[in-house]
Amino acid sequence: MPKSDGIIIGIDAGTSVLKAVAFDMSGRQIATASARNRYETGEDGSVTQSLSQTWSDCVSALRGLGEMVADLAARAAAIAVTGQGDGTWLVGAGNVPIGDAWLWLDARAAPTVTRLGAGSGNRARFEATGTGLNTCQQGAQLAHMDRFMPELLDRAEASLHCKDWLYLNLTGIRATDPSEASFTFGNFRNRQYDPVVIDALGLARRRSLLPEIIDGTETSHPLTADAAKAAGLLAGTPVCLGYVDMVMTALGAGVRTGGRNAACSTIGSTGVHMRAKAVADVQLNDEGTGYVIALPIPGIVTQVQTNMGATINVDWILRMAADLISEGGRQVSYSDLIPRIDAWFAASRPTNLLYHPYISEAGERGPFVNAHARAGFTGLSTRHGFVDMLRAVIEGLGMATRDCYAAMGDMPSELRVTGGAARSRALRGSLSAAVNAPVRISDREEAGAAGVAMMAAVAVGAYPDMDSCIAEWVTPLLGEAEAPNAGDAERYDRLFDAYKDVREAIAPAWDKLAGH
Repeated sequence: MPKSDGIIIGIDAGTSVLKAVAFDMSGRQIATASARNRYETGEDGSVTQSLSQTWSDCVSALRGLGEMVADLAARAAAIAVTGQGDGTWLVGAGNVPIGDAWLWLDARAAPTVTRLGAGSGNRARFEATGTGLNTCQQGAQLAHMDRFMPELLDRAEASLHCKDWLYLNLTGIRATDPSEASFTFGNFRNRQYDPVVIDALGLARRRSLLPEIIDGTETSHPLTADAAKAAGLLAGTPVCLGYVDMVMTALGAGVRTGGRNAACSTIGSTGVHMRAKAVADVQLNDEGTGYVIALPIPGIVTQVQTNMGATINVDWILRMAADLISEGGRQVSYSDLIPRIDAWFAASRPTNLLYHPYISEAGERGPFVNAHARAGFTGLSTRHGFVDMLRAVIEGLGMATRDCYAAMGDMPSELRVTGGAARSRALRGSLSAAVNAPVRISDREEAGAAGVAMMAAVAVGAYPDMDSCIAEWVTPLLGEAEAPNAGDAERYDRLFDAYKDVREAIAPAWDKLAGH
């Protein structure tokens, strides 16, 4: 049992920012230090990141944390690491990087996804992983490399993910976790690699690249002397490999509390919608989309659908308004208008105006996949003004959230919401009415780092299991449940069928428009 003044360091290596966060043993956040992430984009659809720079950024954040927390090295009971999911981080002899990492944003594997998706083995792959094939994933990226850049894989000894790369630098151990291993190359029922999946991806001859799977709640490795010296910590400090950041964030924000499974939506630039479920309760859709990602709780997984665009739709309409205002001689940024959203929404009236929030240039990926999907209003008339259009955009995020949960089964009985947009009363009300369930937001500041730190708290014996850790780290930080407005819920119920009808009927037009 770690000492009472011990600290757990949670590392969350996101796409935009890498954070190191200190928590006390009861889950109170003490301090956070960060380093801005950097990646390169290319005309060919490539999005890459330097492995060595990522490790340097991790060291920088850990050293920054040490400057903020007295005696951090002596008090650190454990370190735990999570990070951005998918992508491909190759290492060769001596754990030297084989080029830069392909991030989840990299689009180069698109033709390989099309080819594999049409293959006879793809449905069996989906049934095992519970995860739709897309360009984000390491499986698709490795299959693309194997066909077009085999020399890369010939030089590689291990194919890792972002957090796995940091774990390797911290401990000297090549490994991955059950969540990314099973949704990419394995089976969510047993959390192991599955030869059916590996064969469907055409990667049987590259099987040796897949590292050992370890569970960070049960297994830790000591911080190496070199890593300790670099980070200003003590050699031998236990290091835990977390699950992928999506489920760590959901765990920290309340996707499971009181031994019961819940739903959690993170509304940021993209929308991530997750339901914790027992393995037997997972319902796979006919479209073959979404993810099934293991939680660090025996027999419990999350089912996930993700929207390509969430708050970027709101940014777009506010940017239009800001540009028009600025043309009048007054310089206004769209961010200046964000505080006015709730008042504008309240000033509008409920109408039958629909908005499909597919504003991303990459189209949509949940609950359907269509790279040509684009945003649009349906039902516009002369009586609609700006506030009505803004309302429709926000309600469109509610509709898209409902669309995602509908693809996973019944609507949730309660929805936990995270992300900066959760501060908007208008958005919370729309989400609540769309799924006809109360919403609850968490006061947890760094949910991803907290989720992975919770794994370390269990690993070092501070708690006997994850549910007892959740009771102290998560439950007290959940706000009051905000019930849906009955009138809005009835209207959403009525409009949702039309919302689905439009998005299904317009798909051929998207394809034609993409050809011009």
